[in-house]
Amino acid sequence: MSSYKYILGNSLNKLKNIDNDKFKLIITSPPYNVGKEYETKKSIEEYLNEQNKILDELIRVLHPKGSICWQVGNYVEKGEVFPLDYFYYELFKKRNLQLRNRIIWKFGHGLHSSKRFSGRYETILWFTKNNNYTFNLDLVRVPSKYPGKKYFKGPKKGQYSSNPKGKNPSDIWEIILNDWENEIWNIPNVKSNHVEKTEHPCQYPIELVERCVLALTDEEDWVLDPFAGVGSTLLACLKNKRNVIGIEKIKKYKDIGLKRITDFEKGLLRFRAVEKPIYDHTKSKLSQMPLELK
Repeated sequence: MSSYKYILGNSLNKLKNIDNDKFKLIITSPPYNVGKEYETKKSIEEYLNEQNKILDELIRVLHPKGSICWQVGNYVEKGEVFPLDYFYYELFKKRNLQLRNRIIWKFGHGLHSSKRFSGRYETILWFTKNNNYTFNLDLVRVPSKYPGKKYFKGPKKGQYSSNPKGKNPSDIWEIILNDWENEIWNIPNVKSNHVEKTEHPCQYPIELVERCVLALTDEEDWVLDPFAGVGSTLLACLKNKRNVIGIEKIKKYKDIGLKRITDFEKGLLRFRAVEKPIYDHTKSKLSQMPLELK
């Protein structure tokens, strides 16, 4: 049975007690510097300097064949957008990590804007220490659109042209049943009507973490989330027989996460299944134009 630790405290301080090269995967969504209750909003320079301090510790505890998945959105100051993945890329490259993919996570709902287009995606930067890293493509393949298609000429004439296990989903996925060709990670964000919703204001879905866990680790590997929140990473790992450590500085979020883990172990936790199609809003009455507005 996989094990876990849910540590309460400051990530930078707690990481200093962890052995080198322990984690095959470090996956997290760090604070975005948008003034949530778990952060104090700073200038972009102050924010990056603070986050910069933790990166050396994270790379120290990362396994030689390991990966870091760093999920971020945008920081906005006085109406100007600062794409955090752009700034973080420079910080990781200075430490000689290699970017494998810049993954787009697209979702359908979020904050609306009146002076610019509404943001509907975030990014995951996937870095490795070197060229020798764990990557289990077969565990995250998606069905081919034309599995019966064959080569019509050449030395492979008559053979099936697609991999029977499915195709590589690329770095932009759309996990929507019967609509695999779009290849966008269209995993719904955790809003008020999401089955996994807790009181955490920036909770990310188990499904988002699960795909990275499956692709970038093997069973019984260790995974770390240094900003664990309400435990989505821990749940994704325990669900898939990975060992995991989460660090969270807000006690009430850790308590919620522990309750979710207990519910999971009892078979009571509700979570969105990986293969579940996205809700079709067009069938809702709310999607119909009111007569008085036509």
